[in-house]
Amino acid sequence: MAAEIHPATARMLENFRYDHLPARLQEVSKPFHDLAHQLTGTLSGPEVTKALDSLWEAKNWAVVAASSASRAGA
Repeated sequence: MAAEIHPATARMLENFRYDHLPARLQEVSKPFHDLAHQLTGTLSGPEVTKALDSLWEAKNWAVVAASSASRAGA
């Protein structure tokens, strides 16, 4: 179990909020939120912050893809 979460890592976790999104996009974003919290709960070090950065980018692209699919009627 990771000890204390570094302040920079804690700030990164804020990027994984999804409550502001429409319900259909929350479904896409939530698994990324959950994984981010799981990672910070079990790992520590600068690599975790880097992993969160990459996960955040992936989450953003997934939300964009879902949003685009919704607009296209898919």
